[in-house]
Amino acid sequence: MSGRDTEFGGAARAPTSGSGSVSIREETIGADGTAQPPEKPVSELPFSKARCIALVATVTGASFLNTLSIQAVVIILPTIGREFNIPDTRVQWIVSSYTLTFGCFLLLWGRIGDIYGKRRVFILGSLWVAVTTACNPFIPNEIGFDIFRALQGLGAAANVPTALGILGTTFPPGKAKNYAFSTYAAGAPLGSVFGNLLAGFIVAYTSWKWVFGVMAIMAAAVSFAAIAIIPPPKHTLHDEGVTVKNSVDWIGAALITFGLFALLFALTEGNIVGWSTPWIPVLIVISVILVTLFVFWQRHLEKKGGLPPLLKVSVFKSGKFSAAMVIMALFFSSFNGFLVYATFYFQDFQGLSALQTTLRFIPTGVTGVLTAFVVSQFISRIPTYLILLFGNLCVSISCLLFAVPIPPTTSYFAYGLPAMILSVFGADTTWPCMTLFTSHALPQQDQALGGALVNSMGQVGRSIGLAIATAIQTAVMARKRGVSVQDAGPVVAWEDASLLGMQAVNWFNAALGMVSMVIAVSAFRGAGIVGKAGVKQEDKRSQLVEEPNGTVVSSKELAS
Repeated sequence: MSGRDTEFGGAARAPTSGSGSVSIREETIGADGTAQPPEKPVSELPFSKARCIALVATVTGASFLNTLSIQAVVIILPTIGREFNIPDTRVQWIVSSYTLTFGCFLLLWGRIGDIYGKRRVFILGSLWVAVTTACNPFIPNEIGFDIFRALQGLGAAANVPTALGILGTTFPPGKAKNYAFSTYAAGAPLGSVFGNLLAGFIVAYTSWKWVFGVMAIMAAAVSFAAIAIIPPPKHTLHDEGVTVKNSVDWIGAALITFGLFALLFALTEGNIVGWSTPWIPVLIVISVILVTLFVFWQRHLEKKGGLPPLLKVSVFKSGKFSAAMVIMALFFSSFNGFLVYATFYFQDFQGLSALQTTLRFIPTGVTGVLTAFVVSQFISRIPTYLILLFGNLCVSISCLLFAVPIPPTTSYFAYGLPAMILSVFGADTTWPCMTLFTSHALPQQDQALGGALVNSMGQVGRSIGLAIATAIQTAVMARKRGVSVQDAGPVVAWEDASLLGMQAVNWFNAALGMVSMVIAVSAFRGAGIVGKAGVKQEDKRSQLVEEPNGTVVSSKELAS
């Protein structure tokens, strides 16, 4: 049997009738043109209930650790900067080096995971994170420290998309899959909360180096749990032994990786060195050229056949699929912007300690757990567009609570607490809907790539949104202070100019959430319920044919 259908309990195909013969099965194609689950999916759990719960918890650890390793380091940046005598203009690279490699290598690692085995890549990625994180505190200089942070992002780029791929191939459409994806969605806000708590308490009572020590222990625990709990696949695409069909599109991988690197690097540095610096626009133009070449190269491979493309650009012909990717970029930009500037507001503007700031984020973790449970019930009952409407509206309101001119001396419980709760309502409703939709829209052999795609869109949206937000903040502060943008300076505690700058940014973040909401309602209204298996779809059929070498292709592909 082909690894495309057998990895992690995928549905088996009809047997072939003899050597060189083919077997045909039909899958309902939805109104968006993508393959939908069978109308009568398998309802049984692939393993025992206890093992399924343990598996979901294990792969959710990747999402949890990814956000924890960012947020925990954000809290201790000033301490690390003083330790290594890093100027304020460069200290942010301790975080940016991680997010840069994470965002750039997602698609490559997603594809490698689909070919060589999601379990294998997930375990190796998690072990890599554990080892490089453990080494970080012992690196004696700034450059080496940033390099090892970048290496951690490389490991996260391997285990995050394969985590979603494992969930997508393990659970058939239905209640169990809804629970799995809702639980995974809760991992990110929980990681953010525990990142604040971990860093806050450790810095208050011991050395900042223990932040990396604890994160390394957690990553190692996820690695060993994965070895024990995630079952080895019966086959992978690599096991098929078909050299061309199983090869990685290294040209496409190089184009998209370097293209994203140029874009994210320029966006990260633009607010530091100034957007008028000549090499910043040059890098942005280079990134656009490389990404455009990537798209044309993928189209060429898809039409030509033979070597499979890294990403089939034909999936974007579906309006709903394209809309889902735009929603991911806009929503993640809005939500991430809220979290970042809420941290700045409490820690830089109000002058609170790391621990006091941490305490204000605790409601997001508690709310995240409760929301994940509720969404797992509602996602199979409520139309998707209503859930997306609710989620994006919640995040927009969270940003507005920090944007409107509420006196900064107002009690946290009057505006900060509701904002924290609403932001997680938004994240833990929108994220599982979009990941489930992507999982259902792509075939089994591309599940890790799908996980990489949604994370890549979120990462690009985050970087672009944060770059624009920082430019807005700087411009507003400069105008209020009566100086040039280059001389605007940092946030000053309890200063009107600093407050106005952050309020302007939150108006921008709220606008992103509103635009995302409009797109979600327009694209998904009437699209049905993403978490309900067997929903009646538009009556279009596409035959999937198994070739003698075990490769499964659609009748459309054969015709072309």
